[in-house]
Order: sequence, then structure tokens, then C-alpha cells
Amino acid sequence: MKRKPILLLATAAIAFASVQPTDVLAQQRDRDKYGKRADDPVAKLGYEKKLRWADGLFKDGSFYNAEEYYKQLQMEQPRNPYLAYQIAESQWRMRDYANAAASYGYAYSLAKAIYPEAIFKQALMLKMNGSYNEAIGAFQQFKKDNPKPNKDIKILLKQTETEIKGCYLGIKSIANPEAATVAQLGPNINSANTELSPFPLGDTALLFGTMNTNIVVDKIKEKRSDYVSRFMVSQKNKYTDVKDTFTWAVPFMDGQFNDPKYHVGNGVLAEGGDRFYFTKCMDQKGDTGMMCRIFVAEFKNDRWGAPQELGNGINESGSSSTHPCIVKIGKKEILFFTSDRKLQSRGGYDIWYSVYDSRLKTYRRPQNVGKQINTKGDEMTPYFDNRTNKLYFSSNGWETMGGLDVFEATMAGNSPSRYSGMKNMGYPINTPADDMYFILDGYGKPDGYVVSNRVGSIALKNPTCCDDIFRVQFEPKLKALGKVIDAKTQKPVGEVVVKMVDENGNLNTFNSVDGNFEFNTPRGHSYTFTADKPKYTSSHANVNTEAVERQANDNTVEVEIYVNQIDLSWFRMDNVFYDDNKYDLRPESVSDLEKLISLMNDNPSLSVKVASHTDSRGSDEYNKTLSQKRAESVVNYLVNKGGIDRSRLEAEGFGETMPVAPNETNGKPNLAGQQLNRRTEFKIMDEDPTKRIIFDSSKPGTIGSQEKNLNVDNTNVPEEVDEKSSLGQPGSRVNK
Repeated sequence: MKRKPILLLATAAIAFASVQPTDVLAQQRDRDKYGKRADDPVAKLGYEKKLRWADGLFKDGSFYNAEEYYKQLQMEQPRNPYLAYQIAESQWRMRDYANAAASYGYAYSLAKAIYPEAIFKQALMLKMNGSYNEAIGAFQQFKKDNPKPNKDIKILLKQTETEIKGCYLGIKSIANPEAATVAQLGPNINSANTELSPFPLGDTALLFGTMNTNIVVDKIKEKRSDYVSRFMVSQKNKYTDVKDTFTWAVPFMDGQFNDPKYHVGNGVLAEGGDRFYFTKCMDQKGDTGMMCRIFVAEFKNDRWGAPQELGNGINESGSSSTHPCIVKIGKKEILFFTSDRKLQSRGGYDIWYSVYDSRLKTYRRPQNVGKQINTKGDEMTPYFDNRTNKLYFSSNGWETMGGLDVFEATMAGNSPSRYSGMKNMGYPINTPADDMYFILDGYGKPDGYVVSNRVGSIALKNPTCCDDIFRVQFEPKLKALGKVIDAKTQKPVGEVVVKMVDENGNLNTFNSVDGNFEFNTPRGHSYTFTADKPKYTSSHANVNTEAVERQANDNTVEVEIYVNQIDLSWFRMDNVFYDDNKYDLRPESVSDLEKLISLMNDNPSLSVKVASHTDSRGSDEYNKTLSQKRAESVVNYLVNKGGIDRSRLEAEGFGETMPVAPNETNGKPNLAGQQLNRRTEFKIMDEDPTKRIIFDSSKPGTIGSQEKNLNVDNTNVPEEVDEKSSLGQPGSRVNK
């Protein structure tokens, strides 16, 4: 299944209805039971005529209007699979992922034999909506439902494997984000329509493309000059302490590059600033995107010359060429660009390059950058950073978190067709939606920009309809690299889940096979690490990045977490004190109680019995009552001060019935023995497997499947083991 990308220069926003944004809400009123507006003549047509009208709108690319009429028809025939499928197709093209997923699922339930690919598309929409587990289930159902696929389904089944891997990539990447912050640039730059192709002009301004920011247009009815994209420029705001904010954008008048007949965008300057490359595009009917050409203008005699269409094979008849990137690599000047030409193509849109001869001012025959970059899917928006020799681009053919993701690859030497170390740039640069047009600043610390329709964009009709420009600020790469160690043997402990919790309670997990683990620890937080393994208790380690500044260097902190096998023995708490014949805890009792609180917080699956004992002075009944109240006072402290769930605690007073030393010697009080008998103890009673956390959010599978893979048996706790409780054992330590 292939879709001609509507992302070459502008998106489906150009196909929305010709109404003011405020009228969209007004149109939801004054409708009859079939959703028809009183002022809409098409709504009054009969079924067949309205269907032909809706189909015509769909073919012309007016998907918003087509969806509206398909929904009116669906209210008359709610179980018509064609209508359900066409609604889904319209919603997909408007990038309304959540609704498209539901509509594809409904179409599949009505006619899976007619639309066997509908469940695949449903899975794709679920993935792009960030519903990864549901998407994996739908992809797997698609495989199950097609044991004898035809040629077209075979292609989708092959793509399914890549999409499922992408879902797992998304789960892992969101759980362990890259060291970067991504923020929308705000209303001075972005609008409810489409913004694209950011290009920083030094450190003072941003050049970008945009559609009309004031109206929602229908490309069929409106004057072309009202909706074609055009260049805008915004100066950085000098009068604010907030970095990288921009003033109100104004039309970019240099060179008169804006054209009332064509979409323009993708502007870049050659090194030295004497040539300006950009794209002109013309709409095509239906779902065929745009036909684009690359132009260049030269700066001579203090002015820009007339733009000239590039020849020598850069622009080819019958195919689009767009997304120019001109860069000096070694002694050569290379023009990277995107094209859907067929000859030597890997499939879809590929990235191509041409060597520019600055003396002859000609371009050599373009070459495909090759299979290390290009796939059968779409690769686009190339940007090359000659400071690091890295090519950045967007693709939906590799394993992605959603639709288009940003990738990076290092050029081998100065050869534009050889690369190594290609990787997905991960969350938050990439999201379940489309992410593209990644570009870095040309100075200082390499922050940059990305274009995305992620949630958080200024929405026109649905949260992911339209592209905005986002600022990318890279953070120092801070990591915690650690081991889980048996406190008795000092050897690594494998088959363990390591948990990292920040000060807000946000949890990440790492399923360690050999006891080693690694976490990203973004700055500005306080992290606590514990280990979770059946029949073991864990201590904890702390890492704090709250004081780390954004300009700091990358840093890795070594962490060691000590674990102990569970012991069901009684453990004395030597420093729990009461006044004579009283059960109120004295202030100096806090130290040991805090250790017990730490043990229980680090090990949420454990339940504990607290026991109190007295010497033989006083009656049996009195001692029994006193010891019970003393045990309960400890439990109350653990609950009220430590936040421990009372259901995990049990208090019991034994009075004088369980002495550990003589209360008397030769008929005289044994003061030392009585002191030993006046004690408070605790004992681990049980381990509740339902309160354990064994799920690794960065690994494939469900909680159940991961538990089976670990061969975990949580039902039997040993009656007797040698190792003592972690209280009193060496604590976890952090080595910097």
C-alpha cells in the first residue's frame, strides 16, 4: 500500500472547506437527523447524486468535504461498507488518525473479504496515533487473517514486520527519550494551516514556508493566490529572556520568490549566500500530491536575479523534484534533493545528489544516494551537516515510531553514496506522527528545528491535521550505567528488572539478563533505582541531575544496586525505644524505623510482621497488652510517616512469652537479660507477586509473556535461607 505523499511542500490543509474557522463550529448546528445543513444545496440531493458528488470531491482531493457527505450518506445506510471505507480513506488523508483507525476497523468488520487491507490500515493509524499495543494486535490479526495472500497482500504482509518493529521502537524510545527538548514555536510562526521548511538565517531570523494563516480554503473554489504557500521570515526576539522566541512573521520580499500561481517553499542558501535554491509546486488532482520543480536564483549587483529552473536532469518531466540542500563537502559542492523519478529508483521518493561545477555553473547527472539510505518507501527532506559529516533525512520505509521519522547517517569519507551508522533519532525528535525537515543551527551548540503534525500542533480540524515548526534544543546526554549485585557473594545478579523512578513517580524499567542496566537520566530530576527479582530484597541508589545546566558536558554515572535473598527470620531493631511502661516511640527510634521504611518502599511486594516483647516484670496480661500497643505504635509510624500501605503490615505483641535471655539469675533480676528481652523485631512474612513490577517497557511482549520468559515463580517463598535482611548490609553506592 503506497500513498503519494502530500508532504512534499504542503499538506491536506489545502483541501479543507472554504469557510472561516469560526464558521466550522456554526456549521455543526442547524442540522437535521442525517447531518444535513439547511444552507447546503448538496445536502438536499438524493442518495445516488450525493454519492457521485462525494466521490468527485474525493477524487479532486477535497477530503474534508468528501468525508462530510459520506457521513451524511452513512446515516441513511449505516452498514454500507463502501461508505465506511471511504470515510476512513478521507480521514487518513487528513491525518485524523484516531477516527481513521475506528473507521477502518468498522469497514473491516462489515466486509473483510472486500477490504482485506482495511485492518492493516487500521493498525497503521493506531500506530500513528501512538496506540502501539493495539496496533501490534491489529497487525498480527492481519497476518492471521491472510494465510493465502494475493500479490498485493503479500507486499503489505512484508511491510507489517517492519511496522511491528517500529511499534516496539516507539514503546522503547518514549520510555527512554533522547537528551533533547522539543517545543512548538508559537503563534508568531505557526498557524492553523501548514508551516514547513525552516531555514535559519544566521542567528537572527528564520525563513520558512507557510500557507495563508487567516482562512481555511478549498483549492477548487478560492483564488489560487489566497491559498498557495509562500515564504515568510521572522526575526528572533531580542527583548526577552526566553531563548529562541520570534517576532511576528512577515512576507519574505527578497527576490520576489513568492508566486501567486505556485506553492513555494524549501528555501536554502548556498555557502556564501550568493545562490538561493527553492521549490515551486503545482497541485495535482486527487491523491497524487504535487508536481514540483527546483529553482535557483543568483545574487548579483546587489539584487537577486530571476529564478531559473534547474536542468541537467535535476528536474525531469513526469516526476517531482523538491527539498534541495546545497552543501560544501570537501572541495565539492553537492546538491541533495528528493525525487520520485522511476529510473534507478529504490521506490517511492528517494534522495538523490548532484555534484555542482562552480566554474562551469552546471550540475552533473544526478545519482541515487543508494540503498543505505533509500528504501521502497519514501525518503525526503535531506539536510547535510558538514561539521559532523552527517546526513539527516526523513523516511517511512525504515523502522519508524509512526509515519515519517527523522534519521541520521554518517557519510563515509566524502562519498555521497556511502554511509554508516544510520539510526532513528528517537523520541522526542520523532513521535508517532510525521516528523520531517530536520535542520540544525549553523553556529554554536547544534540546536535545530523539526516540522511535525504531532499532538501539540495548532489544530484546524483534528489534533494531528497540520504541520507546525518546532524548536529542538539538545540536552547533555546523561546516563546511569549500573549493575545489580548480590550483597553476600558480590557477584552480578541476572534475570532482574531494574526500576528507575523520578521525583514525580514516573517509572521506567529495564529487563536485565546479566545484571547490567542503562538508563537515560535527563537533567532536572532526582532518580531512585531499585531492583526487582522474585525471592530477593533490594536496596536503592540515587542519581540527581537537578543542578545540571543545559550547556554541561555529557556524563555517565555508575550505579550499583545490592540485593539479598529473602530471609524469613526475625530481625531485631536495636534502636527502637520507649519510655518505661509506655508505648509511645521516643525520637531516637527513627533511625531503624526509617531503614525499615526504605526496605518496604524499595520492595513493594513484601509484607512484614512487627513484633514487640517485654521482660518478665509485671503480669502476663499487662505485658501482653503493652507489647501489643508498642508493636502497633511502630506500624502506625510506618503508615503515617513512611506512607506504607497498612495492608502490608501486621502488629503482634508477645509480652514476656518469648525471651531470648534470662530475666533472672539465681533469683535476682538479670538486668542485661531483661534489656535483651525488651525488644522490637520484624519479619518478612510474604511476597505478593501482584505488587511486583516485572514488566520492561522497553522490551517486546506483555507482562505475562515477559514473566514466562523469565521463568519466574512467585508463588513459593523459601522457608529458610542463609542471607540476612538488607538492613544492616552494605547499602547501594553511586560512583561518579
